[in-house]
Amino acid sequence: MTEVADSRPAPKQENLLLNLACNIALPAMILSRLSSEERLGPAGALVVGLAFPVGYGIYDLVVRRKWNIFSIVGVISVTLTGGLGLMKADGIWFALKEAAVPAMFAVAVLVTLPTRKPLVRALLFNESVIDVPKAEAALEAHGTRTQFNALLRSSTWILAGSFVLSAVLNFVLARLILKSPAGTPEFTAELGRMTWLSWPVIVLPSMAIMVFILWRLFSGIHRLTGMGMEDLMHKKPGSDRK
Repeated sequence: MTEVADSRPAPKQENLLLNLACNIALPAMILSRLSSEERLGPAGALVVGLAFPVGYGIYDLVVRRKWNIFSIVGVISVTLTGGLGLMKADGIWFALKEAAVPAMFAVAVLVTLPTRKPLVRALLFNESVIDVPKAEAALEAHGTRTQFNALLRSSTWILAGSFVLSAVLNFVLARLILKSPAGTPEFTAELGRMTWLSWPVIVLPSMAIMVFILWRLFSGIHRLTGMGMEDLMHKKPGSDRK
């Protein structure tokens, strides 16, 4: 039988670093560095900080025609941080907010697991990078769909566990650093210190776990179908030409 090529254009690949910068890093830096009255002020920093995840989310919706989960979380996180800053809330509320965002991800990953569109697929096994229809066709052809679903379920629990770990580390880090009264220059400096420390303490380990899960999925697909990573990735137009 002659294999019919899929004529659908591959989805536009997303720049993960730009995604993280617009939705997490830049808003956090703006809120922590520019919230003082001598600079933008709490309200001004909130508006500017929100502009990045909102703008990126709109761009992603127009260009790739899908909602960006990181932009949604970025808007929620920035709104909560800016709102707490405007209310001059105590450090415990910031700690709870820092823990709530990854905790929401953990709950969402587990709640959507039995649905038709589990969040683990959107985060790790999506058409932005992987040729999902080709991988699924290979699983069907080899009769290994059940084994792959089991692999996806176990990967989901690992992913949820990484978010729970991130929530705990976020809370502990915030409680250790945020000691000064809210609204003071000292508190703003502590918020900035917490933001930057969260990268080596929380973000890097979480990314390492996600890379491990991706490797686990790729290795599982290779074991179940014989497909290598180069077969799973979307090919750029003209890449087959010699």
